Amino acid sequence: MAGSNVTALFRASTAHSPSYFTLNRAGAGEAGQITDFCIPCNPYFPTPAMFAELGSRIREILTYYPSGADTITAELCQVLGLNPQTVAMGNGSTELITWIDHLLVHESLAIPVPTFGRWTDQPMETGKRVDMFLLREDHGFGLDPEAFVRFIRTRGSRVAVICNPNNPDGGFLPKQQVIGLLDALADLDLVIVDESFLEFADAEPAPSVAAEAVLRTNVIVLRSLGKNFGLHGVRFGYLVSNPSLAGKVRAALPKWNLNSFAETVVFMLKEHRQEYTDSLLAARRDRAAMTWRLSTLPGLTVYPSQGNFVFVRLPDGADGAVLRDRLLTEHGVLVRDCANKVGSSSQFLRLVVRPQQDVDLLQSALEQVLYGPPAQAYAPTVTPTPNWQRAASAGGLAPVRPQGQYPSAALPGAMGLGYTSGTAAVDRLVGRV
Repeated sequence: MAGSNVTALFRASTAHSPSYFTLNRAGAGEAGQITDFCIPCNPYFPTPAMFAELGSRIREILTYYPSGADTITAELCQVLGLNPQTVAMGNGSTELITWIDHLLVHESLAIPVPTFGRWTDQPMETGKRVDMFLLREDHGFGLDPEAFVRFIRTRGSRVAVICNPNNPDGGFLPKQQVIGLLDALADLDLVIVDESFLEFADAEPAPSVAAEAVLRTNVIVLRSLGKNFGLHGVRFGYLVSNPSLAGKVRAALPKWNLNSFAETVVFMLKEHRQEYTDSLLAARRDRAAMTWRLSTLPGLTVYPSQGNFVFVRLPDGADGAVLRDRLLTEHGVLVRDCANKVGSSSQFLRLVVRPQQDVDLLQSALEQVLYGPPAQAYAPTVTPTPNWQRAASAGGLAPVRPQGQYPSAALPGAMGLGYTSGTAAVDRLVGRV
């Protein structure tokens, strides 16, 4: 692999990981050898038969204009049992976040961090004040709804956002707690519940608050189809709210904002509902198995997740950027280092849930890089300002330095770690003594 060219791509952008296509062009994906633990796709959907059908129709899909958004939205609503007047479809959830910001966020927005970066970056780009509520590592990055409400009152925020499950940690609030939060914030201009990964949750049946959003004047629920269907490249998502809010967003969206691939997939869904349901069950089983497998690695902290990814804290002294580069260049394993997420640091990775044979490869690669003999690492030459400092300067809570986040320099060679007890939980307890 073209190691130096590939790893330089990660340091060229502080906003997001380089795309799969960019990595391939740089030589990281020679002969299709990337095993992707970075992009949170559903590995079981669409099925091979669905991909074959899409492939057989590729010429017409690329040749002809799609139908209007109203036609595609009406079909999606028929499949999902929604009222089209309460729905707006966008070219990915990011397009909807952009329009929500432009149309409905006028002054300030409160958001727990770490979280999906567009919720912090988008309003700052348009001059809004973003109040960042720091999720505490010693509380497992869980959101305390009452503390979040107190924070909003103290800051005077006019819009609030929660992601449920949260990205990158997979933290989940039960439905009744979310409804309680909506009740407590009924006087705000807007409350947004981003449920982009909720289809992967199994903590309770029917956890969505979309039905609540329809009945309230200031609530929007955001859903992502690309993540659920394993089709990030298609770019489609939707929001649910009362007809007034949904109509305001629909009226602002560009004509033909949905592409022909999105239309084709939406119109295939009715015939493939069972395959989709089966894919979610398989992903949930994989998440449980992968969480257990990762928890056996010494010194690695694995946080409970309801998304199709898991959030892990590396052993003390390990650097996520070095680990990421070596996993890719030496083992063809692509992971998401979370150093560029506000409220996180380079000691955290988000790892997408994948089938067992891929987790075998990930575990073996982690063992070799974290605990194996020294090797030449691709170490960054500059240590950026930790994101817990950026969160404070942007108007959030006073920062508490996360445990194990050390300034300094990337470690040469292997990560400088060795096997100890062989049990992650024991290592963490011993480390606190």
